[in-house]
Amino acid sequence: MPDVPRLACSFPPSKDLPRLAQEAEKLGYERVWIYDSPALYGDVWVAVARVAEATDRIGVATGVAVGFLRHVMVTASAIATIEELAPGRLTFAVGTGFTGARAMGRKAMKWSDLAEYVTQLRALLHGDAVEVEGARCKMIHSPGYAPTRPIEVPLLLAPMGPKGFDYARKLADGVIVASPPGTHEWDPCAMLCSGTVLGSGEDHTTPRVFETLAPSYATGVHARWEFAREMVPEIPGGAEWLADLEANYDEGDRPWAVHEGHMIAVSDRDREIVAAAGPAILQSGWTGDAAAVHARAVAVAEGGVTELAYGPTGPDPVRELASFAAAVRGEG
Repeated sequence: MPDVPRLACSFPPSKDLPRLAQEAEKLGYERVWIYDSPALYGDVWVAVARVAEATDRIGVATGVAVGFLRHVMVTASAIATIEELAPGRLTFAVGTGFTGARAMGRKAMKWSDLAEYVTQLRALLHGDAVEVEGARCKMIHSPGYAPTRPIEVPLLLAPMGPKGFDYARKLADGVIVASPPGTHEWDPCAMLCSGTVLGSGEDHTTPRVFETLAPSYATGVHARWEFAREMVPEIPGGAEWLADLEANYDEGDRPWAVHEGHMIAVSDRDREIVAAAGPAILQSGWTGDAAAVHARAVAVAEGGVTELAYGPTGPDPVRELASFAAAVRGEG
């Protein structure tokens, strides 16, 4: 059988996350990636700790942390806390920020600033003193309050564009990406994905399919607004959606108005554009029958992906986890 990436899953922080992580562990998933968007979900580090305590072996990862949200010492201490709680199970991934920043009305970090952050973080975890914002600081945790330094935890970047990948080559132990990099230089090379495995006879009119894909379809609209705003009117219902946004929200309020419900729900203002999607909703993520999902997993492995971070959506995430795992493994 052709090689496929390792199975991981991704979720936002929520009260149900420990239970979902337990189900993922039973299904053979190797890691849980946890989102970092304070305007949208609960706290990422609280969620990481809860998952670590609720499970036995599955890895935990920030997917991905946004550097500017926390002083680098706060992040170093959080990493140390989880490493003491669940030794060897944590992966820390950090990025410049997309939804986590935009939902707060902020721009993404500069790559040079993120590179400095990662460099400082690695030094702190190794027990070195570093200068941060003009002040010298060092981890001085006493025994019993953090592992002794050095603390060895994989540090990953979420690169976008040539500059991001250049920084990843210099600084990171791996990457988390949105599409195959086309190179086999990183392991882990985790790829975020969503979608649903279609059963026999299911299509865009099937209630289960529609409800499951609606949040990720809406998120695709949000992404188009961010990166190709002039193309929003080409989406069914897009012209009306854009006109409503511009008529009812000031420029400074539009980012959080757009990103509400990111990957978990359909906001009130998104309902009409999702309802207008028709068959286009089937283009959301990795949607297809089991054979198509397996073929796609083989293809991205050939493109350098070593791990799939699958984010189930809809009313039955456990069903989505099970069907996706079976399809990727060729068991569907």
